Amino acid sequence: MLESISTSPAKDLDKQKAKKISKQNIKKIIELQKIMAAQQKYSLLVIFQGLDASGKDGATRSVFSGINPSGISVSSFKKPTDKEFAHDFLWRIHKEVPVKGMIKIFNRSHYEDILVPSVEGYLPKKMINQRYKQINHFERLLTQNNTIILKFYLHNSPDNQLQRLNERLEIKEKHFKHNDGDWDTREKRAAYLSVYEKIFKKCSTPKWTVVAADENWYKTYVISSMVLKAMQKLDLKWPDLQTDRM
Repeated sequence: MLESISTSPAKDLDKQKAKKISKQNIKKIIELQKIMAAQQKYSLLVIFQGLDASGKDGATRSVFSGINPSGISVSSFKKPTDKEFAHDFLWRIHKEVPVKGMIKIFNRSHYEDILVPSVEGYLPKKMINQRYKQINHFERLLTQNNTIILKFYLHNSPDNQLQRLNERLEIKEKHFKHNDGDWDTREKRAAYLSVYEKIFKKCSTPKWTVVAADENWYKTYVISSMVLKAMQKLDLKWPDLQTDRM
């Protein structure tokens, strides 16, 4: 399924027009977040998943960097620590969900706790299947508490991934991103995509958006448009004045 989905922008979309729309979207998102923070009724959780070098960091910067730092934060979930292993797998995740009024970005998320053990085979299938169900219950809990969840899979091509991984070796400013393990993961692309397809099917509420990620401008356009659309659906209002001085 995923291999049949294009990683390039829609051919009928004008690049310059899309960039202009993205700028407008981001300005509106910034203003709506101010109201969200003041109202403290809703929160927004944005989940970015994707293979290594799919541009999760870049998507975070391009769409959300203009927001007041007091209204947004980012968490990234890698291999669990010994302390995290000693708890249920959602323990470290639940601590990081957004409080009301906040936007939270998950750069990798609880889905890593299905993805990696499924591919590497170090958890039994029964436990993996339980995790699918537990994630569904967890996300339903968040949704019922006015947390809007947007889930994005950033879909890049093997050639694009190779180019970006090589840049991490060749460009000094990108050395810090290099991880030898990313090359091992690249060799297992088919296995990872297969698990992602299961995730999309079994954890489909809220639904996933597959974003063609080979071109950064298109990625920004799609994500900013969907974030803005979700925020515009909320009943965002500036709160009334609370005072005894009148």
